[in-house]
Amino acid sequence: MNNATKWLARASVILAFGGWAHAQPLPGTPATQAPAPAVCTTCGVVGSVKYVEEKGQGSGAGAVIGGVAGGVLGHQIGSGRGNTVATIAGVGVGALAGNQVEKNVKKKSYWVVSVDLDNGKKQSVTSSSKPEFKQGDRVKILDGNRLALLAN
Repeated sequence: MNNATKWLARASVILAFGGWAHAQPLPGTPATQAPAPAVCTTCGVVGSVKYVEEKGQGSGAGAVIGGVAGGVLGHQIGSGRGNTVATIAGVGVGALAGNQVEKNVKKKSYWVVSVDLDNGKKQSVTSSSKPEFKQGDRVKILDGNRLALLAN
């Protein structure tokens, strides 16, 4: 072997061992930390589960329909002044009843699950049916409007 070939062989061996030595931590030195896991921005703990019932608003249609129906029914009672009084009373009672019926038909009820996110923020998710989650459950918010239970 000529000198150039010997020199290249020795350099290759030195570089190979040098690379190996750098890949291993020296004894007594702390190991490098693994990269931190990605933080889940939509994960958190259920803070509360509440049932909400909003009263409906009457538009007046229920009162008008109820008033007409009450007036017709009231008119069927008595004769003379009694008939007039019964008609007026029927209109009033019918209007009140019709308004209440309209409000009950238009009321809204739903469930609100409040989640305390890991990043310190709070977010709420609404559902028309009772959710299977309870306070303290670990969850992930999916698509901004659904919850998935996570293993603790």
